[in-house]
Amino acid sequence: MVYSCVIAGNAATKQSFNMEKIQNKYKVLVNEKLCPKYWRMVFDAPDLAAEVKPGQFIHIRTDEEGLQPFFRRPFSVYRTRKYVEIFYDAVGPGTKLLSLKKKGDAIDVLGPLGTPFKMPPPSTKQVILIAGGIGIAPMLILSDVLKNKKYNLVLLFGGRDRGHVYPMQEFKDNGVKVHIATDDGSVGAKGRISVLFDKIEKKPGQTFIYTCGPNPMMKAVQDFAGQHGIAGQAACEEIMACALGACLGCSIETKNGFKTVCYDGPAFDLDEVKFH
Repeated sequence: MVYSCVIAGNAATKQSFNMEKIQNKYKVLVNEKLCPKYWRMVFDAPDLAAEVKPGQFIHIRTDEEGLQPFFRRPFSVYRTRKYVEIFYDAVGPGTKLLSLKKKGDAIDVLGPLGTPFKMPPPSTKQVILIAGGIGIAPMLILSDVLKNKKYNLVLLFGGRDRGHVYPMQEFKDNGVKVHIATDDGSVGAKGRISVLFDKIEKKPGQTFIYTCGPNPMMKAVQDFAGQHGIAGQAACEEIMACALGACLGCSIETKNGFKTVCYDGPAFDLDEVKFH
């Protein structure tokens, strides 16, 4: 299915584009809780799985019967094989409806959407994945791509408490060294994720960072990277309506003006975004 639309705005920001995306209904294979807070859904979508790149997202219609909620919900792609996996928190009406889906149910999916992560520069030796809470969602598929490239892969994960931490064996199976911090110290180190920054080699050109999570956390990552001359990328999160760059509802401030998370992102250079 081909979508063609024009981004509204002044002459400097207006642009037209065509995007070839897949919209289809797929059967749910698994929908389970990984820990008290987070869920994992797997659905059979080999055509979509073949197109998704790390950092991209999909847009799911969570209610097949009515108009509540009216808009689709965006989800980072957690992993792909012949299927697609998402990782989510059932916090609002849309995601709560999603958590009720059973094996064999059909879901309406549009994707892949957004700008994917850039791959690390050739000189990179250490790749750091920094995720806060649900920000872990785009990191497993990224580690799947990077695992055989002889990088030293490290995951720094921050959560509020034990209920926000789930088994990370899939990362470990990819050769990722996992370090965890929780606000209350119930798992791993006690404190914010910045207590784990000593795991990062401060070597410009040899270390590359990917981060996703709350804006204050990514601001701390941005400040640390800037102080040590380390490059990276941030996957930003915003409420979305169209997810095609047309409504501008997910615009964020960058050094180069306002940009949409759904079309210009979600992946941005780490030093580009003005985190508030």
